[in-house]
Amino acid sequence: DKEPITLDGLNKLKDELIFLKEKKEKNYSAIAEARSHGDLKENAEYHAAKEEQSLNEGRITDINDIIARAN
Repeated sequence: DKEPITLDGLNKLKDELIFLKEKKEKNYSAIAEARSHGDLKENAEYHAAKEEQSLNEGRITDINDIIARAN
């Protein structure tokens, strides 16, 4: 199914996608740093970074889907 969208709306989604991809790289660094702090079971910083990564990845997938179906 095609997704009706204005050109302005499409451009905003593309800008958000760029932002999220940049944020994704920073999140990988945060995960690596949190991982270096030791035991992952009790590392709240690590779990927060992983949760943020999951939410970010989900939004990237959603935006890619909308852009692919844009009409």
